[in-house]
Amino acid sequence: MIPNITKGTRMHGLIAYLAGPGRANEHTEPHLVAGSPSIMAWHNDDELNADAAQAIAKELDRARSVLGVEIPGGHVWHCSLSLRAEEGDLTDQKWADIAQDFMDEMGFTEASGRAPAQWVAIRHGHSKAGNDHIHIAASMVREDGTKWSSWRDFPRAQQVARELEKKYGLEELSPTHSTRGLRPGEREASERRGAPEPERRSLERKVRACATSAQDEAEFIRRLRRSGALVRPRYASGRDDVVVGYSVAERPHKGGRPVWFGGGHLAKDLALPKLRTEWPDSPQGAAEAVAEWQAAARGRRPVTVGREAHEPDPQMWEQYSDEVARLRETLRSVPLDDHVTWAHVARETSGAFAAWSTATEATPGPLAAAADELSKTAQLRRYPVRPIRSAGPSARGASLMLMAASMGGTGTAAQAIMLRQLLNVAKAVHDMHKASNDLRRARQISHMVKHHLSQVAAALPSVPATTPTADSEAAAVRASTAGQVVGRSAGSVLPPKYVQARTHASTRSGSTRPDIER
Repeated sequence: MIPNITKGTRMHGLIAYLAGPGRANEHTEPHLVAGSPSIMAWHNDDELNADAAQAIAKELDRARSVLGVEIPGGHVWHCSLSLRAEEGDLTDQKWADIAQDFMDEMGFTEASGRAPAQWVAIRHGHSKAGNDHIHIAASMVREDGTKWSSWRDFPRAQQVARELEKKYGLEELSPTHSTRGLRPGEREASERRGAPEPERRSLERKVRACATSAQDEAEFIRRLRRSGALVRPRYASGRDDVVVGYSVAERPHKGGRPVWFGGGHLAKDLALPKLRTEWPDSPQGAAEAVAEWQAAARGRRPVTVGREAHEPDPQMWEQYSDEVARLRETLRSVPLDDHVTWAHVARETSGAFAAWSTATEATPGPLAAAADELSKTAQLRRYPVRPIRSAGPSARGASLMLMAASMGGTGTAAQAIMLRQLLNVAKAVHDMHKASNDLRRARQISHMVKHHLSQVAAALPSVPATTPTADSEAAAVRASTAGQVVGRSAGSVLPPKYVQARTHASTRSGSTRPDIER
């Protein structure tokens, strides 16, 4: 069960919306399922009309208006509780019990030992995504004029939701992993623009791909700019040489304005401090990164040219395929409760698929779906106070090769073998979730492999069905890359060539400097 909290100042507007037809006429038969006794005594479960909605809103607002209590930021507390569409529907009575228990635990009712605050729970059919849900509207002003405390209300709501999942036999969400959801209206905004997905999702994959492919912070910035994203740093207070965060945006259409997202708001593991744990820390590297951040902020060309401007050596396919295979073997000895290690592995594997998708998919496809699914395991609710730097086999090299897949050969046996090794790692992550009784995440990864990555595998050259030896796989890699830089396969899932989002030709006559993305 997923709680989503917002706050505001207009109780009448909120109730009118919940009792109305909705933005896309998706609200059907809006009615009360639970609420404060004084409200439920006057309103039953009949379908709400405009008059009833206004009466309910007035009652919810009564303590604030009569006692003249004002709360900075608004006194209206709104929380939706929703189930996944696959869980089906609950009865009104069960939703009523859940809502009552939820509000008891959140401290709105007499169960808190204090004066109650007025609240109602409204049910109005499925969401556009098919989720059964209810909306709770409550006043943050108690009947005696004291204020309900909203301090840490979101983590409190998450904890209460986990407890109610167990009590009512609902599908239990992971207490370990947590992902950033879309804000209200983001999906609708992308549909209005005709975009294939919300910008937050496409930017998350670009950042994840570039971060995993880069060997240092400066290269990460240059790769991100080459992907077509706009980048700007966030400096420490009073400084212009110390970068503590960043924001990214998709390049807007002519006349439009960019919508910026902080790295940590894209995904919890994409905040700059967490990304830096994977890169070497040296004074020279920090100076080079600051120079690239400053160039990005001013819209200037990158300061230097690095690996991102060159195609990697095709012979490295064998090296990095072997490294992913060794990574899979090391996972056999990783304990199930070593959440940091599993999140790190999922982050790198998600980054590899994100790199492949960024380089080859004009619109979100099966590779994007794989990156998005594995990224859910990469994000933890709590991270260790002291970051742990990874050591040993890694999937970062796979990201480097796949980021250049469309430039360095498509549909080769090398890519098919790399896919096989990445699938083995994804299977290990699946098995970890299953053994940890996180069956929901295990089913989602299984569905992703069967319905999305199977499409990629079908379009690549076949590899032996039986498990080959490392030597035979290495030979296949060498055979697919020897003596060629570009190879084509009629059945490849990858497009025939790489097209950058935007290029700038050199203005210097006779210059041999390669074009670099601004």
